[in-house]
Amino acid sequence: MPVVVCAYGEVGHAGLAELLDLGADVALVVTHADAPGEKIWFRSVAELARAAGVPTIMPDDVNADDAVAAIAAVHPDFLFSFYFRQMMKPRVLALPSRGAFNLHGSLLPRYRGRAPVNWVLVHGETETGLTLHEMDAKPDHGAIVAQRRVAIARDDTALTLTRKLAAAARLLLRETYPALAAGTAPRLEQDHTTSSYFGGRRPADGAIDWTRPAEAIRNLVRAVTDPWPGAFASLRGRKLFVWAAEVRGVTTAAAPGTVLASPEGGVLVATGEGALELVDVSWDGGARASGAAWARSAAIAAGERFDATAV
Repeated sequence: MPVVVCAYGEVGHAGLAELLDLGADVALVVTHADAPGEKIWFRSVAELARAAGVPTIMPDDVNADDAVAAIAAVHPDFLFSFYFRQMMKPRVLALPSRGAFNLHGSLLPRYRGRAPVNWVLVHGETETGLTLHEMDAKPDHGAIVAQRRVAIARDDTALTLTRKLAAAARLLLRETYPALAAGTAPRLEQDHTTSSYFGGRRPADGAIDWTRPAEAIRNLVRAVTDPWPGAFASLRGRKLFVWAAEVRGVTTAAAPGTVLASPEGGVLVATGEGALELVDVSWDGGARASGAAWARSAAIAAGERFDATAV
């Protein structure tokens, strides 16, 4: 029962590892070459495949003739997409005789689209999960085969949540792949009337808007903190990255973006609702430091205002 796995990233690695451990006949792995300049913090799908002796290709376009021919040549029964970064066209989806399935990082039909791990944190969700679904011409649209829920802790970041999802991916496949192979896995049509869709995120989307509530800014910070590009604001015409922050129970009439005095020596900033402590920061290109250490070294004074527009 030949299987083609299209995968990348931490969850992609977990998905491939689980199928190999289950004894699936992985006949071909399709993955991506690491992009120049991208911070590679996740385990390599290509290295795992090669260590297992599985033929591996890295096409620029999975829909190109040579990639399609390589997939067709193994006569796959199943094709799985685990955090693969390209949409597959109908002629690719038609190649596996028993179906093409995608593992998406949310509880569909909510949070369709790109970067669901970041978006659920931006929106302050307390739960997310994974969905294995049939692939069709529309993104994250096909019938659901299985889902697994994952709780989001208050201190989760995009990194820790991704690792939770990777662990959950192995469990989901461990439970579901045997049923797929046996032909007994269910199919549940999505309720498209309750769907939500979010696009990809860019580094510029990390700009902090101090008029937002402190809790919303905190959620942005943890959604894009290292190894993602980070949340940022401007002070004295310089870009300041905020890598960790916490809401503090301070009532203030100060304008959003105003630095407040902190009796503990940290840095509090007024927001549209409440105050936010800057716990871990760095100037653009500089070393990370605690908010208190940064404030001392930069002589940050109460009453200073962050710039209205981030640089």
